Amino acid sequence: MNFEKPETPVNSSPARSEPSRRFSVAPMMDWTDRHCRFFLRLLSKHALLYTEMVTTGALLNGDHERFLRHNEAEHPLALQLGGSVPADLAACARMAQEHGYDEVNLNVGCPSDRVQNNMIGACLMAHPVLVAECVKAMRDAVSIPVTVKHRIGINGRDSYAELCDFVGTVRDAGCTSFTVHARIAILEGLSPKENRDIPPLRYDVAAQLKADFPELEIILNGGIKTLEACHEHLQIFDGVMLGREAYHNPYVMAEVDQQLFGSTAPVISRAEALAQLRPYIAAHLDAGGSMHHITRHVLGLGTGFPGARKFRQLLSVDIHKAKEPLALLDQAAELLEGR
Repeated sequence: MNFEKPETPVNSSPARSEPSRRFSVAPMMDWTDRHCRFFLRLLSKHALLYTEMVTTGALLNGDHERFLRHNEAEHPLALQLGGSVPADLAACARMAQEHGYDEVNLNVGCPSDRVQNNMIGACLMAHPVLVAECVKAMRDAVSIPVTVKHRIGINGRDSYAELCDFVGTVRDAGCTSFTVHARIAILEGLSPKENRDIPPLRYDVAAQLKADFPELEIILNGGIKTLEACHEHLQIFDGVMLGREAYHNPYVMAEVDQQLFGSTAPVISRAEALAQLRPYIAAHLDAGGSMHHITRHVLGLGTGFPGARKFRQLLSVDIHKAKEPLALLDQAAELLEGR
């Protein structure tokens, strides 16, 4: 298997059916890169995985092949875009389709100052007509699904009526799938990290949105940590999206296929997941990469058992001074035996 495949060849991917959004892993900056996604795919074959947010400027003016590169094993896979110029988003959506992505998603949820200054992210909730124009331009450009990820509001525009206006306007542009982070975003005075914790979760608002827009696919995001909670939310919503929990405690995904998708395949163990990742790591090393590029994403496998701290130390501290990184990986793998 060619683990370090440079990229999915342009225009070579077979036609794909629309991905299931019953369970997905959120786009997370600096975290959900291609190595992280390859690892998470070992734990669940059915979860929909998202890239980090990529801005239209990065794709149109930078090395777009680097940003779009992925391994075929990562599918089902969605590209999240940041931008607010319809023509630019349409061009980037075409790139996504040409590179084999299963979905393109528009970020209307990121609250950072940096993206606000470029009219990207949560600030767009104040401009539903512009978001609708962006969605229409992307839908006209590609045949893969175009979806939107947003908050339940922003400071100064946080009423339920304004949320319905946003969703209804974007729906009228043809969007049928909305991932709702069930917090408002405070655009001044809070950091992106604080915006993930301080505004209270309002699952009731998201649930009302689903009740009022029953024809739309509504995916719930924010604060979900267990598969038990997923089951509960799926009684109301069409899907659930996990973010930080899936990264810090990735083994939560090991039973997703069995519990949420009806798979009869055996649940993969921590040890098996790391063993299956080893050839990918070896190929990355052979290509001149650093093992830390990949193993920084697997530290969460070392959670909640004797030896877990040593596991994390080996792959986060000792790794930087190891002359034989694969030998260190094997040493860490021994700590997962039987787990």
